[in-house]
Amino acid sequence: MNLNPRRAAATLLGAGLLALSAGLARPAAAELPNDPASGSQVLPAASPHWVWVNDFVFPHMTDGKAMLVDGDTGHYLGELDTGFGSVRVVPSLDGSVIYSPESYFSRGTRGVRTDVVTIYDPKHLAPLGEIIIPPKRSSNMPMMANVQLTDDGRFLLIYNFTPGQSVTVVDTKSRSFVTEVETPGCALVFPTGARSFFSICADGTLLDVRLDDTGHDTNKQRTAGIFDVKHDPVTEKGVRVGDSWYFVSFGGTIYPVNIVKGAPVAGGTWSLLTAADKAASWRPGGLQQLAVHAGLKRLYSIMHQGSLYTHKDPGKEVWVYDLAKHARVQKIAMQNLTGSIQVSRDEHPLLFGAFIESNILDVYDAVGGSHLRSVTDIGTTPTLLVSP
Repeated sequence: MNLNPRRAAATLLGAGLLALSAGLARPAAAELPNDPASGSQVLPAASPHWVWVNDFVFPHMTDGKAMLVDGDTGHYLGELDTGFGSVRVVPSLDGSVIYSPESYFSRGTRGVRTDVVTIYDPKHLAPLGEIIIPPKRSSNMPMMANVQLTDDGRFLLIYNFTPGQSVTVVDTKSRSFVTEVETPGCALVFPTGARSFFSICADGTLLDVRLDDTGHDTNKQRTAGIFDVKHDPVTEKGVRVGDSWYFVSFGGTIYPVNIVKGAPVAGGTWSLLTAADKAASWRPGGLQQLAVHAGLKRLYSIMHQGSLYTHKDPGKEVWVYDLAKHARVQKIAMQNLTGSIQVSRDEHPLLFGAFIESNILDVYDAVGGSHLRSVTDIGTTPTLLVSP
């Protein structure tokens, strides 16, 4: 029997609709159980083996991140969205909150700029509030000294560059902006006490700044020359143990800056490199190239082989030094190219390593040097590593 084509099409369409209706009329399939990892989580008290991996997110800088990882398990614990040109988060000294200097634009990538210090709850990683600050925060290549707390945790100090240089002072007690301290020709923030810090100046001197109990500057003085900027320039990547900051030059010389009666004073220099090391072109390098453990009195330095101006290059070795003896005591072979390192502060410390061109976080025994684990898929361009 021949069917009319139109009638045949109508018959098929009707059959399809009936089948669809029948399917919809059937009882719904049982729902899948909820993913136990989904929803809101409450973090326990911070472990000394946790680490914040800060991500500048160079391909799309409006989306800064800070990711929290457990070094003992390699588990990803959570993250914070930290805005445009994010540098790093700053855990409070008592662990009760996390401070994050952030910048936002009213049209995403343009428009009115607003700078804030966002205060986060460390248990829920949720914002508790914001402190509006002048829209001057420097968004340079991330450095630990872009933002620091004073030694008692009372004031948060944030480096500004417009290109005028200054430091924003935020009172963490009243959660308010206090003032802006002008630091012409001098950059970054290195605390020296509860009410003092220094900035590094272009001529190799330091600007010693004193604050009163309200956070306003009461005295600013230039020191004598500390660094030889022409013949042995240093990086700005200083690390601190007690009353001493340690800076390293492009050529591998350590320049201690000791805090004497609250004032920065040059200490005796010493080299990370032997004559044989220098002949083989070994030198320090990286984005966060130094780390310290105060209890062990150990200094850790990323090392690579290269010419003088390769001070930003990553390396596949970390050399460990006894700060009291000024002597190398260990070499640690890294699993991957490493540009940033951090050491936990406890009695059984971990060494963390990352590289901005990778998204792997490597974890090592900081004493024995053995590789413990690697955590993959950590951000896009990981930069600074921060211990709680």
